[in-house]
Amino acid sequence: MKDSSISLLIVEDDADFRDSSLRWMQRKGHHVAAAASGAEALSLLDRQHFDVGVFDMNMPGMSGLELLQRVQQDQIDIEVIILTGQGTIESAVQAMKMGACDYLTKPCPLGDLEHHCQLAKERGRLRRENEQLKEIISRNTDKTVLIGESQEMQQVAKLVRRVAPTDKPVLISGESGTGKEVVAKAIHQASQLASKPFVTINCAALPEQLVESELFGHQKGSFTGATSEKPGLFEVADGGTLFIDELGEMPLSLQPKLLRVLEDGSMRRIGSHRERKVNVRIVAATNRNLGEDVQAGKFREDLFYRVNVLPIQLPPLREREGDIDLLINHFLQKPWVVDPEARQVMNNYAWPGNVRELINVIQRAMILADGNEITLDDLPRELTEGVSAFSKPVASPPSTQEKPVPTNIALGDRLDDIAKAHVLEVLRKHNGNKAQAARTLGIHRRKLYRLLERFAANEEKQQDAPAESASDAGLADSKV
Repeated sequence: MKDSSISLLIVEDDADFRDSSLRWMQRKGHHVAAAASGAEALSLLDRQHFDVGVFDMNMPGMSGLELLQRVQQDQIDIEVIILTGQGTIESAVQAMKMGACDYLTKPCPLGDLEHHCQLAKERGRLRRENEQLKEIISRNTDKTVLIGESQEMQQVAKLVRRVAPTDKPVLISGESGTGKEVVAKAIHQASQLASKPFVTINCAALPEQLVESELFGHQKGSFTGATSEKPGLFEVADGGTLFIDELGEMPLSLQPKLLRVLEDGSMRRIGSHRERKVNVRIVAATNRNLGEDVQAGKFREDLFYRVNVLPIQLPPLREREGDIDLLINHFLQKPWVVDPEARQVMNNYAWPGNVRELINVIQRAMILADGNEITLDDLPRELTEGVSAFSKPVASPPSTQEKPVPTNIALGDRLDDIAKAHVLEVLRKHNGNKAQAARTLGIHRRKLYRLLERFAANEEKQQDAPAESASDAGLADSKV
């Protein structure tokens, strides 16, 4: 049950008004302390917490505004109401600018004073809740990290650091899946707006009518289905960052409205004649060549130059030498590992879907794999065959097989040979029973089948190896 009593500090040099206010508030059930000067008030504030303070503006020695200034400097958590018998518009504005939550003139009915104190207490409660929620969100929001040590990604990181402190629009270009939204979040988190909203809209995911409503909002009854008033994302993101993904898909009819917001912050909701002002930083992204779209008449030239103030070009994953291993390690959950052959294949693949495709492949492999190791058998066929229908093939097709092993190889020179010898020995002990052998090996039976198939395939490719030995004959017999 909410406590309606107020912890109140009255600072007033007029003894009659101070005493009458003290008695009134105490009769109403509030906890009240009184001070006759600013110095006395500071002494009380140093020892006790108050929800609300009522400060007389004109007092000998330290005035109410000077006391308010000390409260602000010392960061004392209290809502302040300024009270004076000589109220002017200028003094009211000055008090509010200095941090007062309300301003009253004397004579003031004590009932009105109590009501304003209750409003001030509620304002303080809401402010503290807002600060708590912001702190919780900031603590639970993962910081965006740009993964990559390649020269191309180091250049992107350098650009992010340079453009983040500004308030200018940023245009991020790159193929689908290269991580444009990740870069946009990194820019926002490194900017002075990091504590403000980061709002996202994808122009390609919504029809034209919904894109306009989402961006600019609408009034009740402005179109069929508009059953209530709705603010747009520009209003939601006011003071923060709006990330417009797939900007190249924005309809031509909406581009002038976006240009207007970029130029002077002016916008109107659908169905409204009232202009609203917003202060939003725009970060846009596209996988299209907007310069070519401008030439083809598919994108406004003036809007292109307005959003392209600070361009960032993201490289495709196939051009980020050395970054694939870093990304695999980053997205792989413990205790999962990737065996060397599978890792080599993933490094050689062209990745037409870029980082997004890599994440999908890792997640798929973790579902299909037996145990906590991702092997060649767990990767999609297009990776193991080195074929992509959407991008150029890699310069040298990946080879997932080892070179032929010399006939005099010593046990332990190759991990595959050690595994093969151990698996065949376990199979021999169980007289070829694969279910029992799999249990002894601690793997699923499907995993054993895959191992046997791989051992046999490797053996067939070793053209320089000697004829099949007795133990290898056992392998062939065990093959499914």
